[in-house]
Amino acid sequence: MSAQTDLANAKSMSIIVTKGTLDWAYPPFILATTAAAMDVKVSMYFTFYGLPLLLKKLDLKVSPLGNAAMKMPMGGGHVGMPNMLAMLPGATAGTSKMMKNLMKQKGVAPLEDLRDAAVDLKVDMIACQMTMDLFEYSLDDMIAGPRLGGAATYMESALAADINLFI
Repeated sequence: MSAQTDLANAKSMSIIVTKGTLDWAYPPFILATTAAAMDVKVSMYFTFYGLPLLLKKLDLKVSPLGNAAMKMPMGGGHVGMPNMLAMLPGATAGTSKMMKNLMKQKGVAPLEDLRDAAVDLKVDMIACQMTMDLFEYSLDDMIAGPRLGGAATYMESALAADINLFI
């Protein structure tokens, strides 16, 4: 069976989005918009710390603490930050600025553009009702497009999906 045949059989995908840092925000939106552009029906369920990715204004950060794989290109090599330094005040702000600058320099699309593309491609974005209540958000705080739903709403899309991802 070829990869093309497998792709033709994949008609739907669900993604649970649970993390809201800069480095964890890109994968679900890149996968969702790519799949939707390939005519795969996509639903994204935003819960806990992934929910703020739907806020109108984003201020995403990346933390080097406990992230041993985070190595930034510098001077022809790749430099990681020791955990001891990552604990210091300002480390998250510094690494976030470095990552944002690197992404801009390399032409990585802003997350806001990926969110807009998801809306344009009719990705079904579901904001977890419990998390909305827990963190005291309303749909007025969010970009246009998401709808409210609970665990049962997610399960309906996940049970019908050919591909399920937890990010």
